[in-house]
Amino acid sequence: MSPPVETPAKQIGIAVVEYRGRYLVGVRPVGSELAGCSEFPGGKVHPGETPEACACRECLEETLLEVTAVELLLRRTFTYPHGTFDLHFWLCRPTSDGAVQDTHNGFRWVTNAELATLTFPGGNAPVVGLLTVNCTTS
Repeated sequence: MSPPVETPAKQIGIAVVEYRGRYLVGVRPVGSELAGCSEFPGGKVHPGETPEACACRECLEETLLEVTAVELLLRRTFTYPHGTFDLHFWLCRPTSDGAVQDTHNGFRWVTNAELATLTFPGGNAPVVGLLTVNCTTS
């Protein structure tokens, strides 16, 4: 009998968008995997696309906000019940101050202290920890 064939981890680009000390966060919709969890904009990397470019593209598609990737905050592989994912968390910034609004297609700006109170998927825990390590709640 042959050993089981391992399915490669799906590459995911995630935009951790920071603007004036706040982060852009949405909530996963009903009917989706991990519904109700908070999320940063992101999604599957297309063939020939880098995770960095994916994070920027997904942010524009999901939030209608154009961003530039600044640096890779964290890369990790995480397994959920629905699959294994190679997560690339990119710190991003809006390309234009004038494009920033209070909300972006259902995504809103939260402080790092508020990030610590939200429920994110398990794969996001280390990056949320990085962003909230020096915050104090009042």
